[in-house]
Amino acid sequence: MPTYPDAEALAATRDELRALPPLVTSREILALKQQLAEAQEGKRFLLQGGDCAETFAECTSDVISNRLKVLLQMSLVLVHGLKLPVVRVGRFAGQYAKPRSADTETRDGVTLPTYRGDIVNSPDFDAQARVPDPRRMVKAHARSAMTMNFVRSLIDGGFADLHHPEYWGLGWVSQSPHAADYQKMVAGIGDAVRFMETLAGRRMQSLNRVDFYTSHEALLLHYEESQTRQVPRADGWFNLSTHFPWIGMRTAALDGAHVEYFRGIRNPVAVKVGPSVTSDQLLRVIDALNPDDEPGRLGLIHRMGAGQIADKLPALLDAVKREGRRVLWICDAMHGNTESTSNGYKTRRFANIRSEIEQAFDLHAAAGTHLGGVHLEMTGENVTECLGGARDLTEVDLQRDYRSTVDPRLNYEQALEIAMLIVRKRGAIGE
Repeated sequence: MPTYPDAEALAATRDELRALPPLVTSREILALKQQLAEAQEGKRFLLQGGDCAETFAECTSDVISNRLKVLLQMSLVLVHGLKLPVVRVGRFAGQYAKPRSADTETRDGVTLPTYRGDIVNSPDFDAQARVPDPRRMVKAHARSAMTMNFVRSLIDGGFADLHHPEYWGLGWVSQSPHAADYQKMVAGIGDAVRFMETLAGRRMQSLNRVDFYTSHEALLLHYEESQTRQVPRADGWFNLSTHFPWIGMRTAALDGAHVEYFRGIRNPVAVKVGPSVTSDQLLRVIDALNPDDEPGRLGLIHRMGAGQIADKLPALLDAVKREGRRVLWICDAMHGNTESTSNGYKTRRFANIRSEIEQAFDLHAAAGTHLGGVHLEMTGENVTECLGGARDLTEVDLQRDYRSTVDPRLNYEQALEIAMLIVRKRGAIGE
């Protein structure tokens, strides 16, 4: 948590946030919880993805629509290949805070407060820019509202219409190695839709739109608490800044403020689970966050790293299964595979991301549990931040278009390749 130098300004900002309209509704939150309960049972598959950290400057129509396009295209691949409904959850419209392991950063002998995301301070390495500013929370709320409004307008306006999935394309990927496979899939879906409508004798209006939800790490409790409210004709409290908040590894202590806050809200919630977590610790967190074993309430996002997942995950799967607890297992194959290159870039190797996902499916199958979703950091922009993939990006390529302010993201081609990998792997293990 940042330390704000002006306590009065912080209090005034929190009062202002409490009076602002919510970003989501309790009805949407409860609808998502029901869909996540079905994903726990293997009746749906969760696709959760988006930016590592949103920035105020990238709250633009092109960036937002491209994020939505890549998630829609991935979900199309998954629906077609898995023959299951997909729960689409965007990691945006609120992902403005980032956890930091250190309070300060030193460059060339100068030490300043760490950049904690645009909701707290600025990435510019300048003393004034790095001072935590509570007014940034109001700006984050406004940017989140703009993002949500635009996404809802796109979806309600037919942007996700299955009659025209060809409109979801991104121009720069026309020469992608996967373009032909994707276009063949799109043509097949179009033919199937037209065939069913011919049989029915009418247009299927339900194919014009999709359900879409948002998520972010509920790291900055000043912001989250200010958007937490009771609503008419519903018991309890809801975090109305997002549908599906999660707790990161750094703030998942059982006696910590974040777990305590999450205990009191009715949203579906998730917790990141790293290689240091023991079975006993995990079971106690489950007891704290879902004592009544409510379906759809709790997701466990394991992020072990390709080199550790085989050693660390099985014991956790066995413990949760042995206790008969209902959780949604989700694989985050990004955060355990971060490394730095010789030329100073923070990156991830596509081969390791792929390996962790493949191992996750195998380990769940061996344990008799069910991997119900994936959690990815990705973008619809033509960035070069992760090594490998279909075009085999190298360390030299990273400097060509590296834009992330925090963590490296999959670009469109790499994200689509992951979707196809999931379809092939899930089919191979017989699910």
